[in-house]
Amino acid sequence: MEYRYNPEGVCSEEFIFQIEDDIVKELKIVGGCPGNTIGVSKLVAGKKIDEIIELLEGIPCGIKGTSCPDQIAKALIKYKETKRA
Repeated sequence: MEYRYNPEGVCSEEFIFQIEDDIVKELKIVGGCPGNTIGVSKLVAGKKIDEIIELLEGIPCGIKGTSCPDQIAKALIKYKETKRA
């Protein structure tokens, strides 16, 4: 299933997830710092949603109060909420 999320407060413009059985099969990050976004995308591939949330939630980027990893966690939390509805 494809799930799209528009992050807030970061350089990235959109996250495009491919999710199957609560596992992120693939993540494409549009915009942002290429080295970091490609690296994070590869690190989350194949991991369970809850594991990713636990690893990434709350990571800041400077004084922004959020980061691309934190926004990925927020995206997956929202995904879980909409899936339950």
